[in-house]
Amino acid sequence: MAAQTFLDRVAGKLKQITAILTSAGAADSGKIAGLDAGGRFDLSFMPTGLGPETITLPTSENLAAGDIVNIYDAAGAATARKADASAASLGKTAHGFVIAATTSPANAVVYMPSQQDAQVTGLTPGVEYYLSDTPGGVTAAPGPTTSGHASQLVGIASAAGNLLFNPEPAVQLA
Repeated sequence: MAAQTFLDRVAGKLKQITAILTSAGAADSGKIAGLDAGGRFDLSFMPTGLGPETITLPTSENLAAGDIVNIYDAAGAATARKADASAASLGKTAHGFVIAATTSPANAVVYMPSQQDAQVTGLTPGVEYYLSDTPGGVTAAPGPTTSGHASQLVGIASAAGNLLFNPEPAVQLA
């Protein structure tokens, strides 16, 4: 979406100016900000510390928008991969989610708990969702039933495409 324009008097003459949609910081001081296609200000306009709680991590596999991810130690570095309830010994439990696809080994922005994953589809509002045996996915069934797999509640759907991500500790099934 193109930013709206407005008229301003510059050096005594009318000039058409375009609102900015992102901020470069102090260099954009005094400029008029525009809203993005979603009707919101870009996070670059917000003060430091205000916005979603995220962490940027390298990935060890390709991630799709909406994937539930596991954060693990890869040679001493925190790394993101798809969470998976079928992993042995609770090895891939859910820690966060991504809203943008990432091709490994690029960095991914991982959103932490108590936030809304709006990149999922096919959910039923009000239903609790669990980590799935399908890597990166969720299921409405109360977790897997296979011995050794993880049962982990990861959130509740607020709409068909919104998961309020709030993972609980996982339980390894006997």
